[in-house]
Amino acid sequence: MYQYFPHKQALLYALNERYLDIVAGKVEKACQAFRGASTPEMVEALVTTYWQAKTERRDVTRALYRSAVELDNEALIEAFAQRVDAATTAMFGSASDATYNDLALVNATLLAVIFGTVRNVFERNLSAALETDIRRQLTIMCLSYLERAMV
Repeated sequence: MYQYFPHKQALLYALNERYLDIVAGKVEKACQAFRGASTPEMVEALVTTYWQAKTERRDVTRALYRSAVELDNEALIEAFAQRVDAATTAMFGSASDATYNDLALVNATLLAVIFGTVRNVFERNLSAALETDIRRQLTIMCLSYLERAMV
């Protein structure tokens, strides 16, 4: 491995880059598929897609979360965030049942809640049953927030 990567941080950076590209691609695909749908359908698709992308390879997700403090991956995170922001903003902007005064703020807040919740589940290594319940509660929380944020 070290013939391709000069040190551990370079290897972790490359893994993180590939991983974030895969997750962003899955979110973009789901957002494209749910453009023009109702808000509940969009939220369910977004939460489910992101959750599944993160839990598909739990070992990789957990390792990358742990290694994040060792990496200077600000550029990777920013590129990931821009892709997901663009996809989710376009999706929620096309909602058949809602409009928002400040869609950018609503979207950023919603993503912060989703991303933070999923990361917390991994960092706390919660049981599968509790994880399932939290995912359902996350969907309810997102829908409640969006309902209050509508024009």
